[in-house]
Amino acid sequence: MASEKDIFEISGPLHLTTVDWTDVDHRRSVAACMVQGVYIMQRDRQENRQGPNALATSWWKSFSFDLHSQLIDDADSSIFGAVYKFNPKPDLSPNNILSTPATPSHIVAFRGTVTKGDAFSRDLQLDIHFVKNILHQSSRFETAIQAVRNLVAAGNQNIWLTGHSLGSAMAMLVGKNMVKNGVFLESHLFNPPFVSPPIENIKNKKVKHGLRIASSFVTAGLAVAVKLKNNHQQRNNASNNSFIHLASWVPCLYVNPGDHICSEYIGYFQHRRKMEGIGAGGVERLASQHSISGLFMDAIGKESHEPLHLLPSANLTVNSRRARDLKEAHGIHQWWRCDQQLESRTYRS
Repeated sequence: MASEKDIFEISGPLHLTTVDWTDVDHRRSVAACMVQGVYIMQRDRQENRQGPNALATSWWKSFSFDLHSQLIDDADSSIFGAVYKFNPKPDLSPNNILSTPATPSHIVAFRGTVTKGDAFSRDLQLDIHFVKNILHQSSRFETAIQAVRNLVAAGNQNIWLTGHSLGSAMAMLVGKNMVKNGVFLESHLFNPPFVSPPIENIKNKKVKHGLRIASSFVTAGLAVAVKLKNNHQQRNNASNNSFIHLASWVPCLYVNPGDHICSEYIGYFQHRRKMEGIGAGGVERLASQHSISGLFMDAIGKESHEPLHLLPSANLTVNSRRARDLKEAHGIHQWWRCDQQLESRTYRS
């Protein structure tokens, strides 16, 4: 029997009787529902729910989107993403959703890790790829980036990227790569994973702030030392320029303090401002581009890869409503509910 969370008519944002594409809450809610649509497509596949028994369609049809294509992982045939196309029908459109200049023409959505069914082992493998900063070497990424490139090449405007958990990492990776080609896509990233010790969970603010300051100086110092030792001037300059170029891309990140998978983004951006306040902004700007693990690999002469999770700029939305447990704090459903306590701030490098 299907979970109530799979059914749009029970768990979806039924309060959205109309959609205002200029409203940040509406945009966030629709983006989250597109991700949920991918999750439910995969569950429909796993449970062999077909035809009238399939539950996924309402998650995008309710907002006047059609399913343009599914994104299939060639390793396990699971559905990991989808391309949706906005297709309003004025006489039939639910919720009076019509096209405006702010309306996305297409939304490319990616689900996160599923813990049940035949997709789990592949998802877990890609979770490890993310931690090792080699997600870009996966065939799933190649499928994702090609789908987006095809949309851009066809002349489509106002394409959105969105994803949850592992899917947000995939969307972030696609977004970063498109920026390198001069294409800046609006991106909504829910519970994006951050590879770091969970300093944000430390209750003592002085201890937490002290650890962050120490980490910044250690990381910046290592970055300078590795650069001098290995004489990788050209490579490091290329990496720095890439990070600086990303500053013009401002993805929307949605995090919950109770979710240790993504909560470190809160401290990552807040600490940057604090370091600027004490006159150490230059140290933090250097530190924020590097991970200690990557610098260690460079120091011992082994290949390292650009940390996927690090960003120079973002619009960070924090849901401070206390979650009952990690599952709720990491869940996608919170991002379309209207009873949450959300606070947003834009950080630019």
